[in-house]
Parts: sequence; C-alpha cells; structure tokens
Amino acid sequence: MRIECSNCNKIYNIPDERLPDKERIAFPCPACKAVIAVDLIPRPVPDATPPSEDQLNENLSGYQLKQKILKTVQDLPPMPQTVLKAREIMADANSSFEELAGVLQMDQAIAAKVIRIANSAYYGLRGKVSSMQHAAVLLGLKTLEELITVAGTGGLLGKELEGYEQNTGDLWQHSLGVAFGSKVIATMKFPALAEDAFTAGLLHDTGKLALDPYILERKDLFRQVLSNGCKSFLHAEKQILGFDHSEIASEICRKWNIPQQLTTAIRYHHTPSLSQDSILTYIVHTADVIAIMSGIGTGMDGMRYSMDEKAFEVLGLQKDDTSIIMIEIVEAVRKITDEMALS
Repeated sequence: MRIECSNCNKIYNIPDERLPDKERIAFPCPACKAVIAVDLIPRPVPDATPPSEDQLNENLSGYQLKQKILKTVQDLPPMPQTVLKAREIMADANSSFEELAGVLQMDQAIAAKVIRIANSAYYGLRGKVSSMQHAAVLLGLKTLEELITVAGTGGLLGKELEGYEQNTGDLWQHSLGVAFGSKVIATMKFPALAEDAFTAGLLHDTGKLALDPYILERKDLFRQVLSNGCKSFLHAEKQILGFDHSEIASEICRKWNIPQQLTTAIRYHHTPSLSQDSILTYIVHTADVIAIMSGIGTGMDGMRYSMDEKAFEVLGLQKDDTSIIMIEIVEAVRKITDEMALS
C-alpha cells in the first residue's frame, strides 16, 4: 500500500500483509516525525477452503509437539551469565561497583557494547563515556543495568526468523521498541515498575526463537488459516500448534531464572486480562501494540494484534498518549541501532 505523509509528502510503500483489516493505524513519519494516520479499506478475503482437521493435526498432536519444542528450549543459548550476575549484584543494596566491574571484566564483548550504547545519541553522551565506571557515574546504576541487558541480548534476539518473516535484526529492533515503550509508559504512570517493564518488554517475544522452525514448516497452513478469518496470529498458532509463542516464552524465562512478575507479563502480553490484572502485563501489552503500529521489526504476524479494550483505562492513559509513546519508541530504536551493530 502506498502511504504519503501529509506534512512532508514523503512516500512509503508498506506491504499489504503488514496492514490490518478494518483497522485505523498511526505511526510517526521517519522523515519529519509528524503522525501519519491511515484508515484502511477492508481487503477481500481469498476464496480458500478451510484446512481440515487432518491438516491441523498433521505429524504430531499438540501435546507431543509442545514437548518436542520444549526440548529445543534447552538448546537455545542461555541468557549470558554476565547479564544475570550483573542484575543480581545491582539488585543487592549492599553490593559495590567494584563487584559489578569484576563481573563485566570477564566479558569484554558485553562491556564494550555497553560503552558503545552509552555513547549513543539516545543517552545524550556521545563520545563522553570511556569506561564502565564512567558510564555508571554519568547514567546511574539503574540505567547501566538497562544497558547491560540490551548488550547481553542483542546477539540472541538479532537472528533471522524465516517462519515469522523477520529479517536479521527485526526481532531485536521490535524488542528494543517494546522495551523502551514499556519504560516510557511505566515512567509516566508507575515509576517503580520502569526497570522491570524495560526487561519484560525486551524479552517478551523470546518464544519466537524456539517456534520459528515449526512456523516455517507450516507456512502454507498458517497462510490458509489466516486468510480464512482467523482473528490473530496468536489464535493461528494455537489452532495449528496447540499453543502460542507467549507460552513458550514463559518456559524460556524459567530457564533463564527470570523473576515471576516479569514471566507473567511475558506470558500474557497478548492477553493481559488473563494476568489477574497485572499492571506490568498491561504495560508490556500496550507498548507491544504501539510498537507494532510503528512498523518497527514486524514480520508475518505484524498488524494482527489489537489493543485490549481495558488497557488505557487500567494504565490511566489517554488516546493522545499513543503518538507520544510511538515517537519515543521510534527515536530510541533509531538512535540505539545507529550506534550498536548486531553480533
């Protein structure tokens, strides 16, 4: 679809498969930052025969397939021990920077990335940070923890996902967008949750890492199910596989010893009403939908998720806040990725 910014007249060609049916979307123009709002005309549904039960249950039952996938979770790269240990030290009020520095000295690759991110335009310290201690002094320990988490997960989340049709770096950019969006929302309304919101947002789609090859094997079936009116990619995953990527993500979180509050937010980030009114879950859910609306890093499943109708009420947000959050997301991702190369 051809979309033109009414402010600067920049033309954007967005693939139809990334646009929702019967939806109103808005995103900031990358060129001038004005908000582009688009009312989409419903596209005709292809005349296709619904998949049979045999097709939906081919090869393995849902239970058997889930057990097979959970075994592959054990084969995923672990959350870097440097990140886990650094988070543990920084959560201890009695710890010192010397302890943290000792851990980071064991992983010079992550330490180097932290310094590069600290020098990015987003943090406003371009060229001023020369060491980890310098970063801690200028940014504070909470922000330093944020940088360590980003640096430690970039390589893992930067992989190409052929099944979800996400190119190299797409998942990482989307995850960054949700992380910063979650932090913005939390800072606006629930400041005490800002750090947890950032981490949960960064890790919310890790289930896709394990599911991707199984999505790829069934790509034609997914297209068929989606073209026959399946309301979201999440429902298609459940219909075809028997479970969805958020369920698998919660298993990965357990493997990585992620705190339960964050695991809950990740597990229900598409269905926050099932989280027993977890504020953190609603924060990540809202940031995820707004990041998807911005078009950052979306793939085959992009634009097939909608906002929970209670989300803005639960979080105390107004409709006008959407564009503010979206612009923050786009700016943060652009400034960080300009500085940090994926490994």
